[in-house]
Amino acid sequence: MTQQPNLDQPPAAFWEEVYRPHRDSPAIWGTRVNPLLSEVAAGLKAGDALDLGCGAGGDAVWLARRGWRVTAVDISTTAIEQLRYCARDQGLDRLVTAEHHDLAYSFPEGEFDLVSAQYLHTPYALPRSAVLRTGAHALRPGGRLLIVDHGSIAPWSWNQNPDVQRPTPDEIHAELALPASTWTIERSDRPRREANGPDGQTAVVTDHVLLVRRTAP
Repeated sequence: MTQQPNLDQPPAAFWEEVYRPHRDSPAIWGTRVNPLLSEVAAGLKAGDALDLGCGAGGDAVWLARRGWRVTAVDISTTAIEQLRYCARDQGLDRLVTAEHHDLAYSFPEGEFDLVSAQYLHTPYALPRSAVLRTGAHALRPGGRLLIVDHGSIAPWSWNQNPDVQRPTPDEIHAELALPASTWTIERSDRPRREANGPDGQTAVVTDHVLLVRRTAP
């Protein structure tokens, strides 16, 4: 996972390499649920969820097991194919729709009760705030947008640049420019936890967590 990006190659090619199994690391990265998603969604009534940058589908499968109807999107066709396989294998394919999207150019259709963006980081150009704002507007009243970002560098991260700017949850919220009359902040914090890497590594990391709820149409 520490592969450094070649910015001369298309973004999809980099993410294909990330999610394709390798001889020295045969397991596909991203088949476990992200802990902040499970923490937040465990207390929510199941409905329609959108998983932005779903990877190999750990979050989508976890949500589907709990009755959510999940639309999951990623730029990597390998990740999408892995998710479809896992959903079929576990009898969840009627609850999981996996779609290939480059979010810089296309966005899935639909209205949702939960939009999840777990570590939606990329070394390539992406209008991230616009993507997340579109996700917020895709919420039904009462629906929630959960954004979890890296607040520190893990040893297995592709981004080892110590000078990279990591916006705080409050800064992320400000960039979204969501009117307080329509969206309210339910959580904005920077918890620390012990994380597990793709090859069994462990490290204490910081997450930046923002949870907003749509309160009106």
